[in-house]
Amino acid sequence: MAKVTIDGQTIEVPDGTSILEAARMIGGPLVPPAMCYYSKLKTTGGYCRTCIVKVSKGSDKDPRPMPKPVPSCRTAVMDGMEVQNLTSPDLLEARAGVVEFLLLNHPLDCPICDQAGECHLQDLGYENGKAATRYEFDRREFEPEDIGEKIKLHMKRCIHCFRCVKLAEQLTPKRYHGMLFRGDHSEISTYIKHAVDNEFSGNMIDVCPVGALTDKTFRFKSRVWFTKPEDAHRDCKKCSGKVRLWLKGEEVLRVTARKDTYGEAIDFICNECRFDKKKTSDWVVEGPTHIDRHSVISMNHYETLADIKKDTDKHKKQLTNKKANLGQGALDPNNI
Repeated sequence: MAKVTIDGQTIEVPDGTSILEAARMIGGPLVPPAMCYYSKLKTTGGYCRTCIVKVSKGSDKDPRPMPKPVPSCRTAVMDGMEVQNLTSPDLLEARAGVVEFLLLNHPLDCPICDQAGECHLQDLGYENGKAATRYEFDRREFEPEDIGEKIKLHMKRCIHCFRCVKLAEQLTPKRYHGMLFRGDHSEISTYIKHAVDNEFSGNMIDVCPVGALTDKTFRFKSRVWFTKPEDAHRDCKKCSGKVRLWLKGEEVLRVTARKDTYGEAIDFICNECRFDKKKTSDWVVEGPTHIDRHSVISMNHYETLADIKKDTDKHKKQLTNKKANLGQGALDPNNI
């Protein structure tokens, strides 16, 4: 076991645990953001650099600080390590630079993007980015590519997190697609039409952190904050059958996997559950999905008063802790 201190909070974790996973064990606002890391998929992480942290003390045996920010998803903790995530101004400035790089070619088409309201890049840009960019060149362009009637591909929005590649490699029988070319000409391609022609291909929609891969059956039907998410299940021979229904009245607009606090699918679901079962009569509805009050999806989403109070108290505590870490300016809207 190794003890690691992150922003003043100490936790003991098994040897080999990454800094990011250790932070997630603590929870709260000190958890670094992550765009490419996905705990359910092997060998993810280390691509986007949004989870960088400052290691101010390497370990008890070697207390020297690491010379530059390190990706927390790929760096294992060592006994006595001290890490700064929110308490280092230099680190926050470096993370803002990473966000600026991610947004260089990403089109700001949030008003027409189906991912709006549940986009990790939106949250990342608001919480860790800047209001302006120094980029003066034309954004990259890609020819539209049709990959089937269920999934819409927008390469212009892709941030090259590799999640869909890892999922196709590990969850489907064969890997048909990957990264082509280099630099800002890189693109996810090569027989991607074949990659989506399997029973679990729809999970690429759930793992994509931006609007590069979206559900065509949900396209332009509604904003996510106007829908009502409900947990439901059914007997399915192909997957767990545990899903999240997104309702508008009694109409099922879309079906997704249930996701945890960090936006990762708890169980991957099959395409039959995702695309073919669009009636409430197909499901056993368990009740409203619990939505964090920090999310825009919580608008018009009503639960019991006890649940709302619990979530509100949790959010207030997080803001108080953030204020203690960052100083009196922590409650500025730009820092929340």
